[in-house]
Amino acid sequence: MSDDLRRTGRFMSLVKAGRPRQWVKNVLVAAGPLAAGTLAEPAHLAAVAVAFVTFCLASSAVYFVNDVLDRESDRQHPVKRNRPIASGAVSVRAAIVSAALLVVLSVGGAAAMGYGSLAIVLSVYIVLQLAYCVYLKHQAVLDLAVVSSGFLLRAIAGGVAAAVPLSPWFLLVASFGSLFMVAGKRYSEVHLVGEGKSSTRRSLELYSASYLRFVWGVAAAATITFYCLWAFSLDRSSMLLPQLSIVPFVVALLRYAVDIDRGGAGEPESIVLGDRTLQVLGLLWLLTFTASAVIG
Repeated sequence: MSDDLRRTGRFMSLVKAGRPRQWVKNVLVAAGPLAAGTLAEPAHLAAVAVAFVTFCLASSAVYFVNDVLDRESDRQHPVKRNRPIASGAVSVRAAIVSAALLVVLSVGGAAAMGYGSLAIVLSVYIVLQLAYCVYLKHQAVLDLAVVSSGFLLRAIAGGVAAAVPLSPWFLLVASFGSLFMVAGKRYSEVHLVGEGKSSTRRSLELYSASYLRFVWGVAAAATITFYCLWAFSLDRSSMLLPQLSIVPFVVALLRYAVDIDRGGAGEPESIVLGDRTLQVLGLLWLLTFTASAVIG
């Protein structure tokens, strides 16, 4: 194999280790400006784009560190053993150097472009996620809270970058919606390895399927309740479009719950990218909610 092919192979493995498929989560940075009806404004759109790119860099940095720390246990997992760092395709040194560079680019880049508040949110995200990688991932309940906070901070990041006030109802929907997805992810992992068993994460040994089902059920109910309260608090037009958006929102959440219930929500981004029905429901919700903002 030529040197060029080897370098290309190493680069692609490095990109894969950054988990670009999971960047779909970072679309949440658009939620705040979208909810406020200002996403189409050029300045806000630019701010959301900066938030999206910097969060992609920051989240990939965290994935590098996480996979370095978990490389031994990942090798015992039926799926995670194929990750580039666990498989040896990416060296530990290359992963650490890449993580450090991505942190500087994300936080430093946001600050250099004048998005100081965004840089602070990114810093909080990175610190929390690194604490999770080192210790908190092994603490039951705390691991759910920290991973959920990652989704919430994404939603907050777009709002602070665009200087958009965030509704308390919006923050509650983002919080409990995040908990719903994370508890569903853990439920799927317990479903895969069995209750009380885990070679990759000690906190999984403390979770039962019934407990996690309770958590994601409560989170789902809270998410729907707070979304309904938020939708009815929006006084945008007489066409009830915010209220109509409840229908695709709830149906999409129930559709996702099917995947959780069968233990298939271990990788949320795979469900979102692979479920055409869920994508159509998401599009219907987006069109309905966006129309309410435009008309209102």
